[in-house]
Amino acid sequence: MSDLTSDVEIDVAINAGDWAGADVGADICAHVICAARAALKACDIINGELSIVLADDAFIQTLSRDYRSLDAPTNVLAFENGDDSEQTPEGAPRLLGDVVVAFETTAREATEGGLSFGDHLSHLVVHGVLHLLGYDHIDDDDAQIMAHLEVVVLSEIGVSDPYVRREIDQGDLGPDGKEEDD
Repeated sequence: MSDLTSDVEIDVAINAGDWAGADVGADICAHVICAARAALKACDIINGELSIVLADDAFIQTLSRDYRSLDAPTNVLAFENGDDSEQTPEGAPRLLGDVVVAFETTAREATEGGLSFGDHLSHLVVHGVLHLLGYDHIDDDDAQIMAHLEVVVLSEIGVSDPYVRREIDQGDLGPDGKEEDD
């Protein structure tokens, strides 16, 4: 199988000191890049650029407040660059956008969910990259499509289905994290 993401540039910036000590096994930047490349490969993105910012809860709370009118930290935010295909010269990379992941929320959720930090981080990065590519979970049908693609991508990099884990740990939750109706 060819590497579809050979011309994709992924920049990782560590915006908070806690990331430097995060126990994810291998180098954290390589871990994040692996997850992002898997998501891009699954969507046949072969020429693009994106950035991933590893931040803290305070930074992501400010972004959430300023851009989503929600004054609380969250695990991941994605800032899509928009469809620039008409303005992008042929052969130039597609500017995808930015994914921002909060350390404290990621660590807390991993612990609460009984997940390894690295696996949960991989899920959040894949989730954020899929948002950059236009996927969302606003309605149930879109949530199912996005969750399925997340599971497929994560399996490619050896991360188990995060939604099965939630169902075991938290009761009857669906792929969008909401309680299922019986």
